[in-house]
Amino acid sequence: MTYLLSLLDKSPIEHGLTAADALRATVKIAARAEELGYHRFWVAEHHNMSNLASSAPEALIAYLLARTSRIRIGSGGVMLQHYSAYKVAETFNLLASLAPGRVDLGVGKAPGGFPLSTRALQLAVDPARKPDFASQLSDLNTYLAADPNYEGAQATPFPPAAPERFLLGASVESAELAAEKGWELVFAGHLNGDPDNLRRTFEAYERASGGKRPILALAAFAAESEDYARERVGKLRIVKVFLPNGQTVNVGSEEQAAEFARQAGVTDYRIEEKVPSVLHGTAEQIRKELDELHRRYGVKEFVLDTPALSAAERLASIELLAKERLSLVA
Repeated sequence: MTYLLSLLDKSPIEHGLTAADALRATVKIAARAEELGYHRFWVAEHHNMSNLASSAPEALIAYLLARTSRIRIGSGGVMLQHYSAYKVAETFNLLASLAPGRVDLGVGKAPGGFPLSTRALQLAVDPARKPDFASQLSDLNTYLAADPNYEGAQATPFPPAAPERFLLGASVESAELAAEKGWELVFAGHLNGDPDNLRRTFEAYERASGGKRPILALAAFAAESEDYARERVGKLRIVKVFLPNGQTVNVGSEEQAAEFARQAGVTDYRIEEKVPSVLHGTAEQIRKELDELHRRYGVKEFVLDTPALSAAERLASIELLAKERLSLVA
């Protein structure tokens, strides 16, 4: 079965280590992913998180491009609500000029942080003039087109090849928006693994895009033994916070849930603790699950997000998966 494997890394900070250690681990994993033949390596955007080091993916992307030579590097993704579409286009056109044909621009709708960091990021934004997400995608399309005859502001420099564009989402609405704007859809199965939602979203994107299939992002952890993988993943938890205004958000602990509510200015909230959806087991077991998803939904590419385990475990996992998929190796 033929499909591509790519990676998403959040630069988790291990207990007793520093953000600098976490970022060095991300660089090491990216270099190894290139050697193993992975197609893309994406980094995330999370703000004011004591356990995650990647707050500015565009800065980290530049460094990773300099430390690799073939693998595509990108954002998974830029949290577009915080930024000017023009500035995002400038940044990624510059990156694509530094490393032609290797840069991916993935964007998402979420804030990527708690209310205080969101307010800090948007301090100078006039809410009455703030464009909606669909308008920002349209603006990005205009700026990334690099049309020298366009009479508006141009997001120079114009690269030899434009960054590839990806919309991260997990809904029929996201699928239809991605197709309408001409963006590749990445279904965030690591955040919303509901099979019925996945099927409906895939069908909506295929219908609206004229037959294209989304990329599927999943959390996955491979180990030498099924028991070890089960033990490590079994300790992971997600806490879902429900606020009175209907907003929901996933955080990593009850303490983070309480902090999110405090920053949002509410005391009347409830939580649900859930076990995250993570493919786990031996590399052979995970490969069989990916093969089945490829067969059932026609998935052309998987972006695998390794849970926030140690750097050594994340590295071992991608090596086992690459070894299992011999066709992956360049």
